[in-house]
Amino acid sequence: MTIADAPPLVAAAADASIRWHPGASYRLDQTMFPLMRGNADPSFAAHPTGFWMSFTTLSGAVTLRLSAGGLGEDTFVDAQAWGPGAEEAISSVPRLLGADDDWSAFDEPGFHATLPRLVTEARRRNLALRLPSTGRLVDSLVPTILEQKVTTLEARRGYRYLMYRFGTKAPGSVAPPGLLVPPTARQWLAIPSWEWHKAGVGPQRSATVMRALQSAVALERLAGLDPSRAGAKLQTIPGIGVWTAAEVVQRTHGCPDSISVGDYHLASFVGYALLGRKIDDAGMLELLEPWRGQRQRLVRMLYLSGFRKPTFGPRMTIQDHRAH
Repeated sequence: MTIADAPPLVAAAADASIRWHPGASYRLDQTMFPLMRGNADPSFAAHPTGFWMSFTTLSGAVTLRLSAGGLGEDTFVDAQAWGPGAEEAISSVPRLLGADDDWSAFDEPGFHATLPRLVTEARRRNLALRLPSTGRLVDSLVPTILEQKVTTLEARRGYRYLMYRFGTKAPGSVAPPGLLVPPTARQWLAIPSWEWHKAGVGPQRSATVMRALQSAVALERLAGLDPSRAGAKLQTIPGIGVWTAAEVVQRTHGCPDSISVGDYHLASFVGYALLGRKIDDAGMLELLEPWRGQRQRLVRMLYLSGFRKPTFGPRMTIQDHRAH
């Protein structure tokens, strides 16, 4: 649905807007997918009128709506924003949508010829994918820390609880009901310990959030660094390791290479996809080394290939200590 097709209220009421032309085929849903923390993410909604998200800029809170239209080289994305941060959010839209994401090295014939057939076939079918860059470190870091060493279900349940308790209503009158602005760094820091406990977030993870956000201004400056330096600086914060740093810069910088070493499923998935057997993190890094610089692109193609690894074996147990 485009602006022209949208309900009149949505089409007319934006405080700022832009139409971005990627210049080639483009899949907004694939590009935005890594930014959603599940289908019930309070700050991000996939809706019939487009993708809606809410966040805070230096100028204030904003509600942003994205919708794609056109085909092939005529594809475009319409962006509309409401709230004090509208102009600032609109200026960041091209980067958010992957305008700086360059696949030319990955698609270069010599490099392309080295890739496994599963990857090349997936790339052939997914030429419209871009890696997004939010540039918002705090908004990416907090939910990623909540995902450390727990199941995705636990982490997202805790994040939703904290968002509903401490998030604020998205600005504008046209956003989908229930869309919330995530807490600012100052608001995260003010959350009392018992609320973290009620959210099912243990003291180790909540303490990591507190340590990281004590220097939130310096944290946001990392958006201006290249992803490898930003990831390295993130890892100087106690409690933030290679997995957390990689998960963050994948979203904030559109990093084409950062691999989530330490992920509960990734190494096994890559091993089965490329070798037909399970491997560990060290084996995964060794296996992917020939494609250094493009390893995250390769992993995204593996996920988009439709490959599914065998599902035998134990599942991680969901722990719930909220009643203790």
